[in-house]
Amino acid sequence: MIIFNVTTNIHESAHDQWLKWMQEKHIPEILATQKFSSARIVKVLVEEEMGGVTYSVQYITDSKDTLEKYYLEDQPKFDREALELFADKMLTFRTELEVISEH
Repeated sequence: MIIFNVTTNIHESAHDQWLKWMQEKHIPEILATQKFSSARIVKVLVEEEMGGVTYSVQYITDSKDTLEKYYLEDQPKFDREALELFADKMLTFRTELEVISEH
C-alpha cells in the first residue's frame, strides 16, 4: 500500500474557502479517478512561523504504478485548478509513503 501525502499550508484569508473546496470538490474528484481507495484530511498541530494553517491530505493507493498513472493522467489538471484558485495563498509539498506494517 502506498500513501500519497500532500501537505499544504493555507493562508488564513483563504482557509475557509480552501477547506470547503477540498472536502466538497477536490478530494471527491481525485477519488473519482479510481486510482485511490480512500483519503483523509488531517490538521497538522503545529504553529507555523510563517502563519497559515497546515493540513495533510493522505490518499491511499494500491501501488507505485497506480500512483505513477495518477501523476501522468490526472495530476496536471488538479494542480492547475488549485493554482488558479489559491495561487499565492498556499504552499504545498508532496511525499510518497510505503506502508511496511500496521499494528
